[in-house]
Amino acid sequence: MLPDELYTAAAVRRIESDAISGGVAGYALMQRAGAVALAALRRKWPDASSISVVAGPGNNGGDGLVLARLARAEGLSVTTLLVGEPGELRGEAGQALQDLHTAGMEVFPFDGTALATHDVIVDALLGIGVRAPLRPEWVAAIERMNACDRPILSLDLPSGLHPDSGRAIPAVRATATISFLALKQGLLLAQGPEHAGELLFDDLGVAASPEVPAVMRHIGASCLAEALPPRPRDSHKGMFGRVLVIGGGVGMPGAVRLAAEAALRAGAGLVRVASVPEHLETIVGPRPELMFHAVARAGEIDSALADADVVVIGPGLGRNRWAQELFERVCSQRRPAQRLVLDADALNLLASGAGMQHCEDWVLTPHPGEAARLLGVDTQFVQLNRLAALASLCERRGGTIVLKGAATLVGRAGELPRLSTLGNPGMSVAGMGDVLTGALAGILAQGASPLAAATAAVHAHALAGDRCALRGLRGILASEVAHELRAVLSALP
Repeated sequence: MLPDELYTAAAVRRIESDAISGGVAGYALMQRAGAVALAALRRKWPDASSISVVAGPGNNGGDGLVLARLARAEGLSVTTLLVGEPGELRGEAGQALQDLHTAGMEVFPFDGTALATHDVIVDALLGIGVRAPLRPEWVAAIERMNACDRPILSLDLPSGLHPDSGRAIPAVRATATISFLALKQGLLLAQGPEHAGELLFDDLGVAASPEVPAVMRHIGASCLAEALPPRPRDSHKGMFGRVLVIGGGVGMPGAVRLAAEAALRAGAGLVRVASVPEHLETIVGPRPELMFHAVARAGEIDSALADADVVVIGPGLGRNRWAQELFERVCSQRRPAQRLVLDADALNLLASGAGMQHCEDWVLTPHPGEAARLLGVDTQFVQLNRLAALASLCERRGGTIVLKGAATLVGRAGELPRLSTLGNPGMSVAGMGDVLTGALAGILAQGASPLAAATAAVHAHALAGDRCALRGLRGILASEVAHELRAVLSALP
């Protein structure tokens, strides 16, 4: 089971240093790492009879040397390949090399052709100290491991993956990675999940000190019960909130319809769609549970706005004059206690300077491109610095921020960011963000705080997408994910 908290490389070094200062020998930690990694290898590949261990010059290499020695003692055929010179192995890693020699084993210079003759490759080349640029021999070893058609177990971190940003510079594409002491944030950010494969963890018997702060927290299943308490027997629709979804400019009814239905599926008591008059039949016809409010001019939103507990604006809104006037009207007329969720074109209008620019109780749900526009940077910067981008959005725009994408982040100033590790590539289709926004509004309408509602919506949305993916990744529809929200939340009272 993975821990909830994630740490920077510097924090992990501090955890290790504190353990050693507290009386745990550094080599004892290395021996534990090698032993638990071998146990993980035997569990995952029980039929493997031969392994190759690719070791580097640091403590990560030392972990691999311990594993090699223990594996030979258990009867496996082991070839240990060193990238670098034996003299580079010092301290605990040097002790691991000496013990391996004492056990009668040899260490050979790295030879990529030897990899294909073994059942499993153990990647112990580099650890959390990796920095760009990599030495040419390290790059060559990484490329040979990736090119070899064999499963790879990476120790602590796929070699070449930045432990904080998750950037591959380049990096091993592991089948599985076993992380030690504390979970490194880079394993779950940017390219981290793609390179880490199945993520395993062992704390080596060391507890992180409260003085060493985590930087993120996993979003777990408990967030759903926290945001959606049991419903009383005598409940009625008025107890579960009124949601108003505003959007759907001319020719764009789909997004607002998806968001509205998702709000219903998430449990909102009443959901009304405000859109151009010609969308009435398209939206309400196939979903009569939705109410409709025609808005040909911005002033016509006032009565619907006054009746709503939660207001969503943005799905399919467009950026024409109608959209801008409607957005500014909502920003100026909303009641203080009313929750506001901005998505899609509302975020683009916000980035252009329309409406209020900062609010402490709204929720913004940008994808990386929208986040870039809100921050005045490019999309690549956001993707390579997702935590920093989240923090900047919280500071500049206020409220609760949902930074969408692979490994969605949820943040609020003064709170530890939350990270979702669920979801799948099949969800990369149009309308998926509209469903997330609607689910968030539906949960928010039932009384959850903005941060709790955003966290629960991200988790439920990802679970619903994963349920759809059981039938295949290609061809998942956003409407199918909205439908699955009910199943995901049905386990709750």
